[in-house]
Amino acid sequence: MKNIFVGNLSFGVTEASVRSLFEAHGTVDRVNICTDRDSGQPRGFGFVEMANDGEAEKAIAAVNGRELDGRALNVNEARPKTDRPSGGGGGGGRKRW
Repeated sequence: MKNIFVGNLSFGVTEASVRSLFEAHGTVDRVNICTDRDSGQPRGFGFVEMANDGEAEKAIAAVNGRELDGRALNVNEARPKTDRPSGGGGGGGRKRW
């Protein structure tokens, strides 16, 4: 199973149009276009899952840089999500001695 990142998607793109672009190169198991959790608006990227690694590699090579809805796609193998450190920044405020 190979998970493929698809970036620079137009906000009007559909799962069906992404699926058909990748199905020309092999069997697509799943298409997920990411949306904003609050507004529900598309975020301009998504993921395609393909079971066959060879077909997935061919699809990445063929689709990367191709235009869909007037935008050149950025396509590569998805990297696993990394753990982000919790907490972080802050600061500000005045110190009182």
